[in-house]
Amino acid sequence: MEFLSQINIALRGPTGQPQSASDTIARLADRLSPSTLLADRRAAVLALKGLSRDCKAEVGQLTLPGLLDVLQNDAEVDADIGKAVLETLIVLCEVDENAPAAARELGYKHTDVVLADDKIAHKLFALMADHSFYLRYSALQFLSVLLQNRRQVVQNYFLKAPVGVTSLIALLEDKREIIRNEAIFTIQSLISQSPEIQKIMAFEGAFEKLFNMIVGEQGLEGGVVVQDALTCIDGLLRFNQSNQSYFRGSSLPPVLLSLVGFPPNLPFNTPAPQQFALQLWDVPQKRANVSLVVGLIGLLGRQAGPPDGLSIACTRCLTEFGLASNAPTNIKTQALRLVPANVSALPLAEMVVTPYVPVPDTNGEEWDRLEPASALDALVELILHGEYNNIIDGERRTKDGMELRGAALGIFQNFVQKEEISEAIVQAMVSQPGSQAPVTPLLYALTTVPVSPLNIPSVTSTHFATLLFAHLLRASPRAKLTARSIVPQASAQGGGGGGGAFFVPADGDAPPPADDEAEADEPQTLLQILSEHLSLAFLTRARTDLPDKEAREWDRLCVGYLCLLIQWLWEDPAAVREFLEAGALGVLVEPINQTAEEDAMIPGLCAFLLGVIYEFNREPGEVTRSTIHPILTRLGIDVLSGRIVHLRDDERFRAVGPDNFVAASPSTHVPPHHPHQGPPAAGQTKAEVEEGEIWFDWAFVDFWKSNYYTIQKGITVDPNSLSSAAGQESAILIASLRDVIRGQAAEIEKLQTQLKALTNASSETEALRAQVASLAEQLQSSDQKKREVEKEQEDLLVLLDELNSKRRRDKERMRQANMDVSEDEDDDDDEDDDEE
Repeated sequence: MEFLSQINIALRGPTGQPQSASDTIARLADRLSPSTLLADRRAAVLALKGLSRDCKAEVGQLTLPGLLDVLQNDAEVDADIGKAVLETLIVLCEVDENAPAAARELGYKHTDVVLADDKIAHKLFALMADHSFYLRYSALQFLSVLLQNRRQVVQNYFLKAPVGVTSLIALLEDKREIIRNEAIFTIQSLISQSPEIQKIMAFEGAFEKLFNMIVGEQGLEGGVVVQDALTCIDGLLRFNQSNQSYFRGSSLPPVLLSLVGFPPNLPFNTPAPQQFALQLWDVPQKRANVSLVVGLIGLLGRQAGPPDGLSIACTRCLTEFGLASNAPTNIKTQALRLVPANVSALPLAEMVVTPYVPVPDTNGEEWDRLEPASALDALVELILHGEYNNIIDGERRTKDGMELRGAALGIFQNFVQKEEISEAIVQAMVSQPGSQAPVTPLLYALTTVPVSPLNIPSVTSTHFATLLFAHLLRASPRAKLTARSIVPQASAQGGGGGGGAFFVPADGDAPPPADDEAEADEPQTLLQILSEHLSLAFLTRARTDLPDKEAREWDRLCVGYLCLLIQWLWEDPAAVREFLEAGALGVLVEPINQTAEEDAMIPGLCAFLLGVIYEFNREPGEVTRSTIHPILTRLGIDVLSGRIVHLRDDERFRAVGPDNFVAASPSTHVPPHHPHQGPPAAGQTKAEVEEGEIWFDWAFVDFWKSNYYTIQKGITVDPNSLSSAAGQESAILIASLRDVIRGQAAEIEKLQTQLKALTNASSETEALRAQVASLAEQLQSSDQKKREVEKEQEDLLVLLDELNSKRRRDKERMRQANMDVSEDEDDDDDEDDDEE
């Protein structure tokens, strides 16, 4: 009753009549003076707390300094008044992002007043150690509001606070969950973009206390508090190299791995335990927690230089997650994307994994364990055939499943970066003397004969096979040389006969016996088979009765073959000659002649491949550069250049990025859905699954962007001249020689100046004479080098002059023979004569 009486007196004037809000707030502000009784100040604060939401501006303007004085002087003495003043300050300073601009600005203004100096911030850090639950909780809430509004100011005060770190870290061990949760949220805001505070937190034991909290909450099976703790650990580690080194040297990384059930010291020849591979994923919160742990494991797996034991264990764990577990597809994709780029230093071929597949019609409750296999074989199998050998998705190309295969393709690309590795894989496809070529899964998928109607899983496997093989050849001349020796078995070509690569047996009929002439045919190489498959794909695609969906699949096959051939024939004249001898040149002409309204992707790729053939056709053969040049002229140099450039304007080409090259299929538009969370347990129908598709990978897009200008320039070069690449090399060589000459001339001049200075000096000692002799020797050596360089340049110029003379003589003979000589060539000859 006394409390209500005090409130009533505060709200009524001296005559007992109700006052306006401004008058009441002014009278309450007077009662906040330290000269009043504590009970009066408490009553005034409680009254202001009720008025603060409706009269935020007036309360802040008239009472904010008094409220701060009460917080500074009375909060530790009386927990009730401390709680009330903190809650009032929270209302005054909080900023609602959905509120009008004036209301938001008012909250920032009050925050600036509170943080005018470090006294209030230091007081809040001290109050966090108070024994009162409500006072501690309110102090955390107010600190969070200040951090949200002016984070950098609070962070600067925190670094200077005498008890801030200790009191905040201690809250992580509070037995009350609401306090711990609020402390974690405050720490997340406090460490954001502040490496100094992150280091302080780490060395004060934040990692240990956060992990103790996670273990105490049943690990990854725990609730949101586990997710918040893992998010806080990630914030301490993500962009802080010092904390990463500290964490790696502690005893906590094995604890992190054990959270997901993975043994840290698992040997490469030992499969992962079943409790790691087969887990329950029914609870959505566990999926969120595991995703955070996988992110932390990927962070620890990155190690500059040779991998150490921890990075190897982390990489092994990520690989097992992606290749041999029943984890949700999105977590598998995340794990494979986080495998370090230096994976070639790890023995994937020796790493043993045990894949599992779900038993049909068991709702994901029963699993079959497959035979142990190397991680490299499991990786290739995943890329070619999809998750669980595509027994769940069937004919569908789910976007999640395609992203998983794309992530696995990225690991394969990193693994074969070393030329000896890619060459060894290609060499394994070559037949040994006296035996047939082995039928590897990659070679089988690559040489499967495309037949109409197309099987979508088969098309996808072949397309991924072209991407895999391109990674093997792209940067390895030795692998390209070995690949030309690959002669696949007939069984590796999708059931077709050796010479008749397109034979498809009828249902129930055995293939006809091969006659003597067929047996006498020479086996086809892989490059010849690919050229025939490309021709078949173009012929079938040209049919007018194809459904739009199947036509799109044929386009996808054509893109896969073209991209592989472009990268194979690049800088490989021998492969260009073999490709031309297979009669594949004419296949490229018709797609280039398509009208402008047609799809620009395949014509652009064909034009690019034709330019590559013209650029690198440098070995003798029936089809020479002079043979190809009339074809280029008939098609039109400008048309070819336009086809090449228009490829980059295609949306499917532009959408490819370094991180992802899977796009949503345009044929299906579905409402938003949750990612595929597990095999049959997901229970989604076909109409509810978003489908995806691929056309290019980033490696090819990057390759094309780096080299398309060379091809554009190369198709304009005369067939009898040096190629554009060779011309560039000559220009670079001449420029380099000139730079060397200029450098040596400057050095000679410098040495001569030093020699003159030493010669004119009358008081030089014997040591200086010795130095003069040494400099003279250096001068003589430099002169000799200069003469050699000048002679090399003169020889080069003589060679170029001879080539020009020969070219003029050839043109003169052509004129005498009444052969056509282009006007630009005549102009060039005239210019050369003028120069002479």
